[in-house]
Parts: sequence; structure tokens; C-alpha cells
Amino acid sequence: MTDSKYFTTTKKGEIFELKAELNSDKKEKKKEAVKKVIASMTVGKDVSALFPDVVNCMQTDNLELKKLVYLYLMNYAKSQPDMAIMAVNTFVKDCEDPNPLIRALAVRTMGCIRVDKITEYLCEPLRKCLKDEDPYVRKTAAVCVAKLHDINAQLVEDQGFLDTLKDLISDSNPMVVANAVAALSEIAESHPSSNLLDLNPQSINKLLTALNECTEWGQIFILDCLANYVPKDDREAQSVCERVTPRLSHANSAVVLSAVKVLMKLMELLSKDLDYYGTLLKKLAPPLVTLLSAEPELQYVALRNINLIVQKRPEILKHEMKVFFVKYNDPIYVKLEKLDIMIRLASPANIAQVLAELKEYATEVDVDFVRKAVRAIGRCAIKVEQSAERCVSTLLDLIQTKVNYVVQEAIVVIKDIFRKYPNKYESVISTLCENLDSLDEPEARAAMIWIVGEYAERIDNADELLESFLEGFHDESTQVQLQLLTAIVKLFLKKPTETQELVQQVLSLATQDSDNPDLRDRGYIYWRLLSTDPVAAKEVVLAEKPLISEETDLIEPTLLEELICYIGTLASVYHKPPNAFVEGSRGVVPKRLPPRTGSSESAESPDTVTTVQPQVETHPSVIPSQGDLLGDLLNLDLAPPVSGPPLTTSSVPLGGVDLLSGGLDTLVC
Repeated sequence: MTDSKYFTTTKKGEIFELKAELNSDKKEKKKEAVKKVIASMTVGKDVSALFPDVVNCMQTDNLELKKLVYLYLMNYAKSQPDMAIMAVNTFVKDCEDPNPLIRALAVRTMGCIRVDKITEYLCEPLRKCLKDEDPYVRKTAAVCVAKLHDINAQLVEDQGFLDTLKDLISDSNPMVVANAVAALSEIAESHPSSNLLDLNPQSINKLLTALNECTEWGQIFILDCLANYVPKDDREAQSVCERVTPRLSHANSAVVLSAVKVLMKLMELLSKDLDYYGTLLKKLAPPLVTLLSAEPELQYVALRNINLIVQKRPEILKHEMKVFFVKYNDPIYVKLEKLDIMIRLASPANIAQVLAELKEYATEVDVDFVRKAVRAIGRCAIKVEQSAERCVSTLLDLIQTKVNYVVQEAIVVIKDIFRKYPNKYESVISTLCENLDSLDEPEARAAMIWIVGEYAERIDNADELLESFLEGFHDESTQVQLQLLTAIVKLFLKKPTETQELVQQVLSLATQDSDNPDLRDRGYIYWRLLSTDPVAAKEVVLAEKPLISEETDLIEPTLLEELICYIGTLASVYHKPPNAFVEGSRGVVPKRLPPRTGSSESAESPDTVTTVQPQVETHPSVIPSQGDLLGDLLNLDLAPPVSGPPLTTSSVPLGGVDLLSGGLDTLVC
């Protein structure tokens, strides 16, 4: 017979009847009554009035009944702290019961009753259970210490429970070791300054021995603890790696990811010249690939972690490109993540394969996925120079399909390709201009306007094209307005005699008719530049553009190092450090990968973290970093000029005035 009958009663006066049944002399009737109470509690009814009657039922040898009563106690002890004290004697008594299951049940419930008034009564029973002869009771008591520490940290320290927990790391039972490690790790997280887990070669050896024998979740606790250990040299690091590597073939994906985290951290201490280093790289690939055969949700978690691993060590999966090819029945979130990893793994060796696959994706029915696929083709062109021509050709083929959103995405990425490879693929501009009328998305319109402005001298009717955009200037988004203003100023500087009226029109629209401060400010800057010193304007507006960087979406190296230390956790899925989304973790010291050993190794690795002198990482990108730009701004000489008449700004409305005054003559000459 099922327990559903306990949830179907709707009788009035039920509490009174339950009270009578709970005080019955018959054991079966008493058990049925407690089940009804738990059922009512589960569906949200208030049965706290029965607290003393339920507590009286604790005095029983029946394990099932005792579990039910303890469940009730955990739920209502906080709202009835004075009544909960009645149960203390029973806890003390149950902690000395001959049955280890009852002893463990008592100590587990004690840890779950979060009432300050009764915690001090529970110290003695807990002390006995921590030294119990049965390992099941000891492992339960170890977790209870962490729970008690959360309620009253000072009490736990005063009673010496932390030292007892440390002793349990040397326990003969692997599950006790795992729970002791879990409890100490939990306490250490809330008190980062305390050195509770004092890891040394001897304790690490004990943990590695227990690793082979405890349950899968016990293994995760131990592996997470090992990840915080920094071996003294590469020999010890290799020894730990050899003993952790078998966990990579575990059936539980959480164990696999925890093992990967340990190995990724320890690889920092291994010299790349070692044969073992190459062997380890080969061993890391198969388990990561295997994770991708799980259900979609697990695949997604695995892919987010792989994304971090590939950014840190792309060589691990460089030969496994095919496993990231999208399947027709993959959910969109898996498809997009696979696409991202494909770009990260793209190289001259596999680019042909990748491009063929991406071109196929660009003809799919899922609009979001198609957009990402088209952008991915552009990213391949920027990342792998040898493939740029093929990528441009592929994008032109896609533009010929005349599918609106495909055309718009293609134009956006072609603009980036022009930035990366100037004066190389401009022959395609005529094809792009043919599709001008179909552009309705701000980003695509802005990209097309940039192309027309940048290559105005090669487009015969550039002024007509930009004028067509100018007709609905106020209806455009800010992004398009800003780009249009800059493009028309570029056009004017290249063809001054033909476009003076056009530039006056756009400057008037930007400075007089716009409410947007960014647009207005840019309009005033261009107007002043053109009217006072057109030569300087030409140098500023038509200055040579810096090349765009190869990978603009890579995670910043310091953050990447921290996230590698959190592989297998939520931080690795969000790609954010824990203090960004966990309340109360602001003061926690960020984790870092151990520094590489050996001077030659340090010189090779751009990711090295050193405590002696901070290293400035060099990137292939020619765009100056934000810090450099800030430095340039701070070093500007902002003092007034020594000679020359001061610049005056007219307060006359701009509408009927020649905005460029004498600037045009200077430019034409």
C-alpha cells in the first residue's frame, strides 16, 4: 500500500484527532499518526501545535518512527526553541544507542537543528560520535562539525572540534577522510585566513590513498582539496598527477572535471620539455570528449569548461575538432557553445574543414544559429590569415543567397575583415553596395556606412549613398547616427569640393537638432576641427587605423587563471569569479594557478604569475591597451597656447552660417 493516503484527508478537527492518536498506547497507531503529521507538514499545514506530542514519540526502538520524529524536529525546532530543548535528553541517549544507525541519525539531526539555545548541550554527544568505533557515525559527525560551526563558530573552536577533524584526515576509513576534508574545506571557505587544511606531502599521500576507495562524491571533495595544494617541485607534481590521472576514466562527470582541474593546475609546475607533459596532454583529451556524449545539459556544462581549457591550453584538443561539429538535434545553447570552441581551435591545419562546416550551418533554419555561423566565418578570417580569401569568398556566396539576416551579418563581419586586412579585399565593395536597400538592422547599417566612408574615394556615388541614409537621420539609432556623421566628414575630407553642402547638413543635424550628447559633442569637435585647421582634421579623421586584434573575446588572462581553479563549479559555467554572483564572498581571496618553476619556463610562458616582479603580458594586437590610452591622456599638455589669437566660438545660430568658414580653401589648396 502506498503512502498517498496520508495526503488525501480533508477532515476538520484533524489536529485534535492526531493529538489523540499520537498519545495512543498502540505502536502502529502512533506511527500512522506521525506519518499523517509529516504529510500535513509537507503540504504546508501548520502542525507545530503537536510539537510536545510528537517529541514524546521519540522514545522508541523503531528506526522508521524515529526518523519521522527527527524530520519533524528539524522543521519546527527553529519556531519552537523552548520546546526543542525537551528533545536534548533523547539526543544524548540516542548517541549512546547500541545501533550505529540510530547514533548517526541522532548526530545528523543535531547538526540540522539550528537553534543557539541547544547547541551547547550537543557538544558532548558530538565529541563522543567523532571518536565512535563505527566509521558511519564518525563520517556523519564530521559533517555535523561544519554545520555546528556555521551556527556558532566560536563554540566549535573552543571545544577543540577542529583539531579532532584534522585528526580524522588520518582515519583508516576513506569515507571518514572524505567527509573530514569536506567539513574542513567548508569551514576554511568561510574563514579564508585560517590555515585549517595544512596540506603537506604526508597528508597529501593519505588523501591520495583514500581517493581510490571512497565514493564518487567523496572523491570530488578530496580532488577539490588536492587542487589547493602546491607541490614543492616538478617531481612531486608529477607524482600527484600520476595518482590522480586514473580518475579521468570515472563514470561520474563531476569526478572527471575535478580531476581535470587538479591536473590543469599541476601542469603549471611541469616543464614542457618533459615526456610526461606530452603524455598528460594526450590523456586529458579523451575524457573531455567523452563528456560530450552525455545528455544536453551535461554537455553544456562540459562545453563551458572546455571553453576555458581551450583558451588556456588549446593543444589538448587541437586534434579533436570533429567532436565539436554541431548535430542537427543539439539544443541551441549547445550549438552556440560548440561554435565558439570551433573558432578557438581553428588553425591553418583544419581551417578548410571548419569553413565547409560553417558554410553548411549558414543555411540552417534557426536564425540565431545562422547569424552566429556567419560571424564565425568572419572570426576565422581574422584569426587564420591564410583562410581570409576563402572566408571572403564564402561570405560573398552567402550574400548572393539574398537572405536578409544572412546578408546583414555578412556585411558586419566583412567590415571587420577590412579592418584586419586593409587594401586587400576592397573589390567586394560593389557587391555590398548592391544590398544597401535591404539593410534594416542598426549594426549592419552602421557597418555599411563605415565601409562607404572609409573607401569613399573608390565609390563613385558615395555622396549619394550617404545622402540616402541622411534622409531619415532622426529615425536612425545612435550607433548609425554617429557612424554617418564620421563617414560624411571622411567623405568631405576626401572630396571637399563636391560634398560641402552634405557635410554642413549633417553637422547641423548633429549639433542643432539632436538631443544626444555624444552625437552633439562629436558634431562640435568635427565642426571646430574643419573650421579652424582642416589639415589637422585630415590627420585625425583619416589617420591610419590600428589593426583589430585576432581574438577580441578571449577572457582576460588573470580572470582565466582564476576560473581554471574553479573548473567543475558554477563559476566555470558563468565564466565569472564566485564573488561576482555569490552573496557574502566579497572578502574571499581569489584563487590563482601556481607560478611556473625554472627561468626558461618562465620566459616561455606569457601567463606566468610571479611574486617578485609583475610581468607585462604582450599581445599580438597593435591596439594600445586602455592603460596606455589613459597614460597618453594624462600626459597631454593642456596649458593654453603661448602665441596666436585665442579661438572664439560664435553664439550665432548655426543654421544660416557657413560652418566651415575659411577651412575649405585651405583643404582644397
